[in-house]
Amino acid sequence: MFKVALANSYFYPFDEKQWNNQTPFPPLGTIYAASLLRENGYNVSLFDTCLLNNINSVESFLDENEPDVFAIYDDGFNYLTKMCLTTMREAAFEMIKLAKQRNCRVLVCSSDATDHSEKYLNAGADFIIQGEGEITLKEMVTAIENNDDLYTIQGVVYKNDAGEFIKTGKRIVYKQLDDFPMPAWDLINMDAYKSIWKKGGNEFTLNIATTRGCPFKCNWCAKPIYGNRYNSHSPEYIVNHINFLKETYGVSKFWMCDDIFGLKPNWVQEFNSLLKERELKIRYYIQSRADLLLKEDTIDALAESGLTEVWIGAESGSQKILDAMDKGTTIAQIEEATKLLKQKGVKVAFFIQFGYLNETKEDINLTIKMIQDLLPDNIGVSVSYPLPETPFYEKVKEDLKVKANWTDSDDLAMMFQGTFNSKFYKKLQRYTHKIFRRSQGVSFLKKILKSPFSLKKNELRLICLLPYYAITSNIQARQLKRLQNTNA
Repeated sequence: MFKVALANSYFYPFDEKQWNNQTPFPPLGTIYAASLLRENGYNVSLFDTCLLNNINSVESFLDENEPDVFAIYDDGFNYLTKMCLTTMREAAFEMIKLAKQRNCRVLVCSSDATDHSEKYLNAGADFIIQGEGEITLKEMVTAIENNDDLYTIQGVVYKNDAGEFIKTGKRIVYKQLDDFPMPAWDLINMDAYKSIWKKGGNEFTLNIATTRGCPFKCNWCAKPIYGNRYNSHSPEYIVNHINFLKETYGVSKFWMCDDIFGLKPNWVQEFNSLLKERELKIRYYIQSRADLLLKEDTIDALAESGLTEVWIGAESGSQKILDAMDKGTTIAQIEEATKLLKQKGVKVAFFIQFGYLNETKEDINLTIKMIQDLLPDNIGVSVSYPLPETPFYEKVKEDLKVKANWTDSDDLAMMFQGTFNSKFYKKLQRYTHKIFRRSQGVSFLKKILKSPFSLKKNELRLICLLPYYAITSNIQARQLKRLQNTNA
């Protein structure tokens, strides 16, 4: 039987920040591709890199499985893969080399390969699959097996005999997502993932994608795999998927890893009704937008269906910066959505982005003030990262000659000429977290005075750490001022 080996190139241990979280997710996009190939009669094996700290074992994997095709097919549902970290790219190049030494046809489908096809082809890959890849991969594997013409298949890039890089026609995004079989979860060593979550003291959680794509046009956000189109699984498909994962792996908590969850009208409401009908009790968290959450009875339906936390792309407390980003949301919407979610007992977390073009100290202060006033339950702080094929990238690409990628997701290097330098923003990130925790501690202190027996363990911990956060935030504020003056 014709053999296909799939791999991914995101190694959590290579990214210290993410590995320290001890919350790794399986490569969902990769096992979707695996299931489609298996449905079409192919022998499929998986080299899952997520939990590995080196690629040494890929040689024994290739020797044992002897694949005809080796495809590096990354998880397009994980936002970390969009960042195209250099450590992951180097690992992918090494896997390509080892597979080619064993006479495999090598295909690559990833955000980074889409953005930098020439680099991957020069590293030895035979073809780069661009965009949504399952159908293209299936067609290519069939063509390779049958010795058919590979060069007319849509959605690929290759290098011809003259050394020219050729791009075929664009692959049309697939709309009927329910046609795809359920991901090949059995190829994942689930016990290994569970062990790491348990070691970190976290409840085991699996990732599910209910949609593909995002129709919004934030000018810094890249969509190399699914583009600006937005297609959705039916609520029935997702509820069946959840039921399978609960029964098979005993998991009741999920990360709905969509770029935007529940955008399709009435989807969330139908999802909630089906969960009730099936008597499926779950907890899950999502990414969303403040304006979307405020539509109709969305928050009510989300809370009823088991939503525990929302990560909102707040980005900035300055309306000027939000407008410059073409974000399409307002500070007032962020405030209202946060208030309503908290009333329903749903935790709120903010994605915060510093360093956008023409950001001033006043804009930074407005962002910090928004965090202090709204007191989300968590924050994720980063700096603007220029991703290829975005309007933001085009504005700053002349500055990207020295550094165009981070080595890990905690790099925080400014890759273009912003208002302040990398040293300032790295200090600002730490300062923002200290101010945030200090504000939380003060809030919990007020709470204990009103209702001393309602305090939770983590809240008491923050109260005890108040002196530390007060002192360190004051020190860092002075350091930031010196760095700001140095930048001036």
